[in-house]
Parts: sequence; structure tokens; C-alpha cells
Amino acid sequence: MADLNSSFAGIKSPNPFWLASAPPTDKAYNVVRAFEAGWGGVVWKTLGEDPNIVNVNGPRYGAVYSADRRLMGLNNIELITDRPLQINLDEIKQVKRDWPDRAMVVSLMVPCEEKNWKDILKKVEDTGADGVELNFGCPHGMSERGMGASVGQVPEYIEMVTRWCKEVSSMPVIVKLTPNITDIRYPARAALAGGADAVSLINTVSSIVSVNLDTMSPEPSIDGKGSHGGYCGPAVKPIALNMVAEIARDADTKNLPISGIGGITTWRDAAEFMALGAGNVQVCTAAMTYGFRVVEEMITGLNAWMDEKGHANIDSIVGKATPNVTDWQYLNLNYVTKARIDQDACIKCGRCHVVCEDTSHQAITHTVNGERHYEVIDEECVGCNLCVSVCPVQDCITMEEIASGMDVRTNTPVNREYANWTTHPNNPMAKDKA
Repeated sequence: MADLNSSFAGIKSPNPFWLASAPPTDKAYNVVRAFEAGWGGVVWKTLGEDPNIVNVNGPRYGAVYSADRRLMGLNNIELITDRPLQINLDEIKQVKRDWPDRAMVVSLMVPCEEKNWKDILKKVEDTGADGVELNFGCPHGMSERGMGASVGQVPEYIEMVTRWCKEVSSMPVIVKLTPNITDIRYPARAALAGGADAVSLINTVSSIVSVNLDTMSPEPSIDGKGSHGGYCGPAVKPIALNMVAEIARDADTKNLPISGIGGITTWRDAAEFMALGAGNVQVCTAAMTYGFRVVEEMITGLNAWMDEKGHANIDSIVGKATPNVTDWQYLNLNYVTKARIDQDACIKCGRCHVVCEDTSHQAITHTVNGERHYEVIDEECVGCNLCVSVCPVQDCITMEEIASGMDVRTNTPVNREYANWTTHPNNPMAKDKA
């Protein structure tokens, strides 16, 4: 079988699946159960030094569901741990002693002052933990206190705090980045400049997921009031994949190890993150939805896929898809596809026709000889793929490349001279250069 052993930023674990810093890693009881289920490592829920941290006793989560009530996203308003610091440190030390082969990373968040960071780092080092994760991502509660995302949104602060930590600690330092920023490359570059051994992303997305129209309060609602929180789960996966890829293909940070976070629920999700440059992955919402044993499917599924594809180890996956991520201007404008409908699989629901007729290119028939029948009109189809996206039957509609290079709408050869937008005659910049 493929070798799933992982070495991330020098931190070893029996597989690349870690639990992210969150409620599932808040205490020894949870973490031990996670290790018993097979998780390769954990990032202990964020520690701080403020003894006055108090979490709400009412609802802490808001939810977004799909039509079949699958959980697509969670919004949380929970703060960092409200358990005493010393109790957390004692438990971390004991769990690491009992499970020496598992990765134990500790998430930290303290006020943006040099002494605070250096003091807590010394305490964490004494536990025997494998590394620390600097939480520069939390978008609610703590950010209003000058921590979390309020630091992560300022590259200069990221570099400064990271440098403080690297000056006094021999542990690997992972910097957790916030997605609540325009360009993720700048904070990643700042972390690297400060000496970070790795980055992890994404933290949660600032959000309000719903409003109770009876009480007129955002949810989760605390005594009639609500607050923005952090959004996570499958719904944020596309955002996370893009940000991981941006860091992995950036010339300044392409060699910076990345721990991928954001909506990872299955082995396939994990493989996609690693293909785009993540050296390992962290999971939270899936565990909170299905329990710790969800990792069993992740391990067996990834193993089976790696065996099937001939990947001997994790390193053989990491970054394989990164070279294929490019800017829009470099896409091949001569590549032509047309939709094809499998008549045997078609259930005649008509969704493809309706969306194409109403919102796209009127390229799918509705009736043929008076009977309901859906067929693609090649002359009108632009290969947009919308029909594939809305079809309820998987693989009923597929996209077929037109290998002849003929434009079926004009019955003329596709002009192969202009491979992408940078040289296309319709590009004003190309005209200016010419």
C-alpha cells in the first residue's frame, strides 16, 4: 500500500490528516478519542493568557444546509479556549507523552506585544509539543481585541510577531492565515519573511449566515442579538483551494510548506488540496458533523486512490496540479467543446433546456416530432458547461472536445494563430503592442 507517513515542516505523523484548532481539540478527552480513531495529529484549540475569556452559554453555531439537509457550512461565534491555561498545558504534555507518534501542535493567540508571545512560547515548549500555530485568522470576538484577523490582515504585524517567535523558540512555527483579505500572497510572504516554517489556511470567513425573521435577529442569536462569526465547512472549500494555489504558485512562496484547511470532508477533498500544494490537511467541520471516525474513510480512500494511480507517498502528490493553475489570459482560446446528452441516461426533466433557453445560448431542443426530447444544437452551443452543472443525473451530459478544430457555428477552421488572450487581436493591449 502507499505510504501515508507525513513529515510537515519537520513534524512527523502517521498520516497527513490533522484535526484543526477548534472545539474538537479543546481538551485531552477529545484529543485522545481522535487519536484512537486514527487521526495523525491535532492542533490544540487556541490558547491565550487572558483569564477573563468567557464563551457564550447560548447557541454558538449557525448552519447552512443543502436541499437534502446536508450540512454545507457552519458559522461559529466561539472564542479561543476558556479553560485555564495551565490545565491545557498539563493535558498537552500528558497526551504527547502517551501518543509520541502523533503530531501535537498548539495554537496560540495573545496580545500583539513581544513579551506576551515569548512568555507563552516558553510554556508551550515545556510541554514537549511538536510545534506551534500562530492564530492570525479568527475573524470574530478576538479580532475586536486586537488579535486574530486584526493581526492577520496586516502583513507587517505578521512578519513582526513571527520573527519574535522564531527568535526564542526552536519549535516549528506555522502561521495560520485569514481569508478575510484581498490577496492572500501578501500575508504568506510576510510570514516567510518573519521566518515561518509553514503557513496554514484558510481560517474561517467572516459571515452572517441567516436572520430569524420572527425575532429579526441574526443567527446564532443570543438573547435577541447576533454577531458576525466565522464560516467554515464544505461551502468554503473553493475559496480555500484558490488561496492554497495562489501561495503554492507564487514565486516568492512556492517552497513554503502549506497546511490546507477549509471544507475537507472526504479523501478526495484532501487529495485536491495536496495536488494544489498542501503538504497535509486539517479538518474540523467534517469531524463535528460525522464524528472522529470520519478519518477512517479518508485514510482508506486516499490509500486506495494512491495505489490505483501509482503514488508511492504523500510527497508524490503535493503540488502535482499547481503548474496547471494559470491566469485567465493564458487559457487556450482555440480549445472547443460541445455538450453531449446520453439519451439512455436522460430522465427528461428538462432542466438543461430551461436554463439554456432562459439564461444562455438556446442550444438545447425541447421537443422533436412533437415529443419531449433534449438534444444539443452544435451550431449554438458555446461549450459553457451550464447544462452539465444543473443536470441531476451524473454523467448524463458531458463535454466533448471538437478535435477537428472547426467552428461548427461558421463551419470554418479555428484560427490557431492566437493561442491565448495575450496575443488575440480583440485584446486592446495586444493591439497596442502590435
